[in-house]
Amino acid sequence: MTGYRQREKPQLDKRSRIFDGAPRKAVGLSRVGIYAGTFNPVHSGHIAFALQALKLAKLDAVYFIVEQQPRHKNGVEHQGHRIAMLRRALLPHPQLDILELPDRHFTVTRTLPRLHQKLPGAQLVFLMGSDVVRYLAEWKAVDRLLASCELFIGRRAGDSEKSIFAALDKTTVESSKVYIIESYAKSISSSTIRRALRDNLPAHGLLQSVYKYVKREWLYLKNT
Repeated sequence: MTGYRQREKPQLDKRSRIFDGAPRKAVGLSRVGIYAGTFNPVHSGHIAFALQALKLAKLDAVYFIVEQQPRHKNGVEHQGHRIAMLRRALLPHPQLDILELPDRHFTVTRTLPRLHQKLPGAQLVFLMGSDVVRYLAEWKAVDRLLASCELFIGRRAGDSEKSIFAALDKTTVESSKVYIIESYAKSISSSTIRRALRDNLPAHGLLQSVYKYVKREWLYLKNT
């Protein structure tokens, strides 16, 4: 159990950037984070987690993949809106970008080969919350993913380290390929933000740039 790498909550230097404003290009990147999810909507917790991964896992960049139809979730906002909100949230962060793929959701058999093709030679590090780890052993061909990639896991509110270890033990992942950290904003969730927006209440964790887009496009209203 103790073989998994656990990190103390660091003091993130938000001014630290590897590229210092250089163009976002995949050419020559050696360690790349892949963050697939719903982002319905994206919030400060998602961004903070990606920045943690950049620093602690020593990544050159993190690419967000906005899934068209995520597993275990129904009634999500249109992918085009979710991508547009994410673009606004990522503007201040040159090392964070979006990778658009044709797959409805991430799969090892279809999406992983596309990633290797787009990012040749890069070591892929998959970012995920502990809520995703619960289902990891159920993914088709997950052993292929775990054999070549690393995992960067953020503990969400309500998930204990014991439960994360139990989920990982159901897979073939090597402990040396796993980072487990305390998320900066582990109590923030998209579902809570959606409820606040529908009830016209303050939405804790919603970025101002995303809030403006939500209001302009009349998203997450009651009875929708």
